[in-house]
Parts: sequence; structure tokens; C-alpha cells
Amino acid sequence: MSTITAEDRAAMTESVRRLLANQNTEADVRRTMETPQGYDDALWAKLVELGVTGLTIPTDYDGLGGGPVELERIMEEAGAALLSAPLFSGAMAAALIEASGDTAAMQRLLPGIAGGRTATVAFTGDAGTWTEDGVGVSAHAHGNHWALDGVASYVQHGANADLIIVVAKTHDGFALFEVSQGAEGLTAEVLPTFDHTQRLAKLSFAHVDATKLGTAGWEAVERMRDVALVGLAGEQAGGARRVLEFTTQYAKQRIQFGRAIGSFQAIKHMAADLLMESESAISAARAAAAALAENAADKDAAVALAAFACADAFSKVTADAVQMHGGIAFTWAHPAHLYLRRARADAQLFGAASMYRERYLKALGA
Repeated sequence: MSTITAEDRAAMTESVRRLLANQNTEADVRRTMETPQGYDDALWAKLVELGVTGLTIPTDYDGLGGGPVELERIMEEAGAALLSAPLFSGAMAAALIEASGDTAAMQRLLPGIAGGRTATVAFTGDAGTWTEDGVGVSAHAHGNHWALDGVASYVQHGANADLIIVVAKTHDGFALFEVSQGAEGLTAEVLPTFDHTQRLAKLSFAHVDATKLGTAGWEAVERMRDVALVGLAGEQAGGARRVLEFTTQYAKQRIQFGRAIGSFQAIKHMAADLLMESESAISAARAAAAALAENAADKDAAVALAAFACADAFSKVTADAVQMHGGIAFTWAHPAHLYLRRARADAQLFGAASMYRERYLKALGA
């Protein structure tokens, strides 16, 4: 349960919005997305200073004690600003460490993440299914030590995150393991991405020494995945909202045949559709965050609904926005295509929307 009040949440969200408006402009995004690291150290330091890197970490471990609702709100701002930083991957790692139930690991690792240590989760293999069948890493015990072999792919900031929490198969089922970047036998291959603001890597494990976290298995992965889906839905909803804002502003200012194009009926209809998609995405993301925070009976359905509805909304809003801008939006100089790239990449980040539609129907008992 979150220990952050509604007033503090609003103030924190506003602080992050102002920070990103000042230090994560379009020019900043374009500059940082072409660097090997993929994020700006100065901006990261400011996020750490605001406490955002410890947003969902309990206060006992130097975090802010927030939950899914706070994560969703901050990810809305991150999506609106096209933030390129290991903030989301760190939140996933923290959620998985907490879900492991390993108190010693939480005491050892969570304060570091709250303090800005970069972290990520290695979950799926090359198939990218984000299911039990898709896990591509195996763990073998050798006395009191564990070794990992196999491949984990599509790992966010996998080539530069300092801490990696790995989901692996064992002879007893699934387990969670801690590995540090640069461990002997671990190699990271940077993957090409359609969205240049995202950093994904393929991690290959060749008998890599690892530390086992607790006794939790796939149930911990599922809890982490729900948190990740809510955070991603927030990013998509925030991105859709921002695209709606600058597209409608353009429609008011662009003059064609002596009139603002926003006065044309076809553009009005498209703008209305964008508004509906954007507002629906925000509603779905926030409802899922609230249901997860409250452990509501319908949380599985709410999370699955947000997972596909926000992905679809972000994709549609960005695609239609490109059309409403005309030829200029197809150029590299305009930000519309940057949001389109983020939308298309996010829609596949944790599996296709069709998978979550099926989960939604199953959660409803259909």
C-alpha cells in the first residue's frame, strides 16, 4: 500500500513535469538517443535527487513508499516527454526484488536502486513471448553456488545497467537471480531498435555465477509483470496525450485555403477520435493502477485491458497525428514520428496486444 498522499503525489508529478520540460526537450531527446548510453547523466542525477528512482521502493529501504498509482502517474510524464532513461527498468527490477520475498536481498539491493544504481530485468528469450515457455535462461546449482546458461533478449538497458535480475529455469521450476554487469561469462549485444530512444540488449550467459533471490518463482514474475504493464500503460497514455496536444495546436495554426485546417470537418472528426483515444487510454491506465494498488478482485482484467487498450490508443493517435500534420510529420526534423516510433515499439515491448485481449477475456470468464 502506498504511503504517499494524493497531495504529495500531485506535487511530485508536477515537479517531474517541470524537470522534463526544462531538461528533456526535443533537442535533448535527439541528442541523448544517439549516445551509446542512451540517457543523460545530469538528468538522471536530478531524477535521483527528486527521489523518483525510489518511487515504488518501501521507505524501509530508502524509497518513497509509492505504489502502482504513483508509478503510472510518473510514467505518464515520462511518456509525454519521451524520456530516455533506465527509470522504468529500475522500477521493474525493484518490483521483482520485492516480490522475491528475500529480506536480505531487499536490504542489500533496494537502497542502491533508490539512490540511482541502474537496474533491469532479464525475462524472456529470443522468442519474446513474455511467458513461461519463453524464458531462455537455465540455472544449475553447484554446491552452494548457482550458474546461469542461455539467452535473455529485449532487455531494457541490458548493456549498461549495473544490476540485472534474471528469471531462469531450474529443476524445481522458476527462480530469480542477481547478476552484476561485467560478470565473467556474461556478454551483452546491443539490439537495433525502431525507437531510437529505447535501449534493448541481448544477454548471453555462459556459466555465469549468480546469487539466488529467495524461494519465489513464477508468481513473483507475474506480480512484477503486472506492475510493468501498468507503468507501460501510463507511458503510452502520457505519450498519446502529448501528441493530441501538439497536433490540435498545429490544426489551429496551420492555414490552408485561407482557413485554419482545424476548421475542416475531416480534421475535426480526426481530432475528436484522437481525444477519445487519449482520454480512454488515461482512464484505462489509471483504473488498472488503482485496481492493482488495492489488490481488487478485477485487477487481472483491469491490467489486461490497459495493456492492449493503451497500446492501441497510442498507436492510433500517433499514426493519425502524422496524417493530420501532412508531409512535414514524415521528416526526421518533426517530433511526430518520434512518438510514432515509441508507440510502435511499446506495443510489442511485453508482447502483442492480442495476447492481452485473450487474457482480458479469460479474466472475465469468457
